[in-house]
Amino acid sequence: MFDKDRFATTGAAHLSAQALPVMADLFDALTDLPSGHPGLRLRGIPALAALIGKSSVFGDIAEQAIGPSAIPVRALLFDKSATANWSLGWHQDRTICVREKIATPGYGPWTIKQGAHHVAPPIELLEGMITMRVHLDDVPEENAPLLVAPGSHRLGLIREPEIATTVQRCGTLACTAISGDVWLYSTPILHASEAARIPRRRRVLQIDYANTSLPNNLVWAGI
Repeated sequence: MFDKDRFATTGAAHLSAQALPVMADLFDALTDLPSGHPGLRLRGIPALAALIGKSSVFGDIAEQAIGPSAIPVRALLFDKSATANWSLGWHQDRTICVREKIATPGYGPWTIKQGAHHVAPPIELLEGMITMRVHLDDVPEENAPLLVAPGSHRLGLIREPEIATTVQRCGTLACTAISGDVWLYSTPILHASEAARIPRRRRVLQIDYANTSLPNNLVWAGI
């Protein structure tokens, strides 16, 4: 069961087996995608949009966390294996994906990733978002589970020179999982990923949810 008060404190929650009822449908929706990608952005897949939107298993979880206006605004597929075994240092997710670039106070810098416009919004926007990781494969300790620093989501924008000491102060949680598990975290939480010690395939569907529209005619790119 999702504990909203505990989630507000730690910024992370492990929801065991929550995706099991729809795993077959997820695999069907994600067939024929490139393998070994460190973050393939997923758009224009109607079957996936139906599985993660309103009145879905994942949409219901998102509504519990951030309210009834929660909608999926970005989805990515991470696909680690023995031949694609990357690592990623400690960081906060600081950008959102929008349909077009419109200069807006408080939004910037702008970047293009996989042909889509991304921008860093005010930290307050990110603090109202959640990120969901749906585990398609088992992720034991040796297969590069996501690492998070509990409580770091409440510290605002953390500058690069402060990240190491912040992680040391908050501690580290390894988000181990089995296929069908869901990990939920507050989008600005500090997190990292090591290369797998004993690499096996580790596919994770990651979905960002937000509960607000954007200013100045900016529009979420969506799913």
